[in-house]
Amino acid sequence: MFVLVDNERMDAYAKPWGERIMAARVRIKYRLEDIAGDQCLIVRYNQVTPTLLEKLEATAVFISGNSANPDEYTHREVAGLHEVIASLRWPIFGFCGGFETLAEAFGAAVAPIGPLPNDEPDPNPDFAAGMQKELGYRPVQITRAHQLLQGLGNAPIMRQAHSWELKEVPDGFGNYGATAVSPHQIIIHQDLPIIGTQFHPEYYTDEHPAGYTLIHNFCQQAGLII
Repeated sequence: MFVLVDNERMDAYAKPWGERIMAARVRIKYRLEDIAGDQCLIVRYNQVTPTLLEKLEATAVFISGNSANPDEYTHREVAGLHEVIASLRWPIFGFCGGFETLAEAFGAAVAPIGPLPNDEPDPNPDFAAGMQKELGYRPVQITRAHQLLQGLGNAPIMRQAHSWELKEVPDGFGNYGATAVSPHQIIIHQDLPIIGTQFHPEYYTDEHPAGYTLIHNFCQQAGLII
């Protein structure tokens, strides 16, 4: 069994988009199970601890995205999850907000991309109004080779949905992807199967299947696929 950490703050489920987020978590769970060929358990971010993962005999950890900004989470809420990440004991894949959580657990800074220039209209004012952001299916430039990125080509199309970004690469990791908006799009641990992506590979489609390939590669390296 492996774990999908639901990284959404609980109060977000009371918001207008809460039902869509909850349904998306179940869809992601099934997609991960189909790729890995094993059972996936969804666990809330503030309930994750090394002790729990040991009890579950978890083989890997995926961390979902989230609609709440990183600064809305208290240290107490994320302490157990950060301990899991920093222990380097489990293969880990962080998606978007999970990518930011992964980086923060290793001491890296995350922050808003920044405001739009004064003369630039906001094409998506319903999401982080007035701020720079990435939304929709867009190419990510692969900046150097890695076995986890095999089969993606030089510029795979991935789903973006963020207005915050990683400002630095944590120690022990390398950056392998970039866009014109955010230069840190893929971080991979130098020795272990631990990866984070600023984008959402779990939202792959028939038209844009690169996310499937990336998750499949990770599952293979993590030993989830026999």
